[in-house]
Amino acid sequence: MTDMPRESIGSPANPRFRLLVGLVEKSRERRRHRASVIEGMHLLESYVGRFGAPRLVFMPAGAPEPVARLAAASGAEVIELEPRLFARASQVENGPGPIAIIDTPFPALPDAIDEDVVYLDRIQDPGNVGSILRTCAAVGLRRIVTAPGTAFCWAPKVLRSGQGAHFQLDIHEDVEWAEIGRRARLEVRYAAADAVRRIDRTDLVAPAVWVFGNEGEGVAAAIRESAPGGAIAIAQTRGVESLNVGVAAAICLYEQWRQRGFPGAFAAADPGA
Repeated sequence: MTDMPRESIGSPANPRFRLLVGLVEKSRERRRHRASVIEGMHLLESYVGRFGAPRLVFMPAGAPEPVARLAAASGAEVIELEPRLFARASQVENGPGPIAIIDTPFPALPDAIDEDVVYLDRIQDPGNVGSILRTCAAVGLRRIVTAPGTAFCWAPKVLRSGQGAHFQLDIHEDVEWAEIGRRARLEVRYAAADAVRRIDRTDLVAPAVWVFGNEGEGVAAAIRESAPGGAIAIAQTRGVESLNVGVAAAICLYEQWRQRGFPGAFAAADPGA
């Protein structure tokens, strides 16, 4: 591979470095520039595989050869940062990079929705949001919608927790529940400890809108009132008030996938393979 000339930044006052740090640290900057920051080889490979070249790629001077090779192959301009500057921008301790600025995807929400949807209702913990996105990608569920008040899906902590799942999904953010009701003519399902129906005794084969609610308050009252028959219980032992929302989402979505016969599962997941 022939090394191409690249810009090298050694000053924290450099406009491109300041842009990078602003996007890493401030949600308003990410929204203003309609840009996000990803870090690590896996996330960069995943992004390029679906969307093509990012805006910019940064790597530390003297980066390992695999990092330098991937950065050069990304199709974007590559910028070298002095190690101290790269460490300031990095969200991964001793991470070798690369770091990339990407265009935040904003897909249009279809007028009519007839496929599975996961609706995240004011889930505030970035780790929970990223975990649910990762589960959705694992079971082949592609459309995610978030309510206002949900953690921004393209924040660095959510991206790290999602481990590349973002780039297999269509994510629609800040959508009011009324919009889902207008566009989707599907059964609504949500986990509730006091539900009459148990998930392992409920037919989940048909497409549905799955709602997973706020860590403290659960699913909003307005959503529950609009779908009084949508509550489904997950069996658990006494003495535990509720499951973590990320865990509950994984149980629900995997049970649905199991009932459908694991469509799209790769062969290695079959014990008989």
